[in-house]
Amino acid sequence: MSRTNFDTLLEAGCHFGHLKRKWNPAMAPYIFMERNGIHIIDLNKTVAKIDEAAEALKQIAKSGKKVLFVATKKQAKQVVADKAASVNMPYVIERWPGGMLTNFPTIRKAVKKMATIDKLTNDGTYSNLSKREILQISRQRAKLDKTLGSIADLTRLPSALFVIDVMKENIAVREANRLGIPVFGIVDTNSDPTNIDFVIPANDDATKSVEVILDACCAAMQEGLEERKAEKVDMEAAGEAPANKGKKKATKARLDKSDEEAINAAKAAAFIKEDEEA
Repeated sequence: MSRTNFDTLLEAGCHFGHLKRKWNPAMAPYIFMERNGIHIIDLNKTVAKIDEAAEALKQIAKSGKKVLFVATKKQAKQVVADKAASVNMPYVIERWPGGMLTNFPTIRKAVKKMATIDKLTNDGTYSNLSKREILQISRQRAKLDKTLGSIADLTRLPSALFVIDVMKENIAVREANRLGIPVFGIVDTNSDPTNIDFVIPANDDATKSVEVILDACCAAMQEGLEERKAEKVDMEAAGEAPANKGKKKATKARLDKSDEEAINAAKAAAFIKEDEEA
C-alpha cells in the first residue's frame, strides 16, 4: 500500500521545481518536463521515493533510535517542529549549530548548562543575586533554549537526519556524511542529490508540499513506535520478565555459593595455620 498518491502531491504543489536556468543536472532523472521555463518534477517517482523513505524511517523508529529533523527556512519551520514533536523526535529549526554532529560532546555540554541553570533557579540558588545578574542568566538560558531546546533529550548521535532543502542545510548534510549517518532529504531541482541516501524529489519551498511529505513519513514512524510498544507488551506477557528474574536468582545463588566457598577456604586456611603453630 502506498503512503501517499499522485493526486495528493499534485494538489500540494510538490511538482513545481525551480527555473530551468537554476537546475542541477544531477536531478535530471527526477524531472518530468519543462513548462514556461520551470522544471516539473515527476511525481510518480516522488510517490515511490516517499514510500521507500517512510519504510526506512519506520524501521529506525521501531528500533528505538532517533531521527533528527532539520529545517531552518521560514516556510518549513513550524511544520517540522509540529510533526517531529508528534513522533517525539528532536529537531533543529533555528540556526544549525556548526559541529552539532561532528562536535557532539560540546553541544551536550551546552545542553547540560541549560539544565544546570534550571536546577539552580528552581532550588533558589539565584534568589540572592542582583537583578542584573539574574537578567543575564535568564537571557543566556533563553538563547540556549532557542538553539538547543528541541534537542535537549538527544543524549547520543541521531541514527538519521531528515533535511528539508539540502542546499540550504548543506553543513548538516556534510557533517552527517562525514559520520556515516544516513540522510533523508526533500530535494528540489536546484539541489545536488548525490550525497543524500534517501532522495525525495519535490518542491521544498511550499509549506503544503513539505507538510504532505512529512505527514506520510511521520505516520510511518508512528506505526514503528506503536509496533515497538506492542512487541514490548507481548514479550512481557510471554513471561520474558520472569525469566530475567530467574536469571537474577540464579546469579544470586551463584554468588551465595561462591561466598560459601570463600568462607570455607578461609576456615581451612585458619585450621592449617593453627596446626602449623601447634
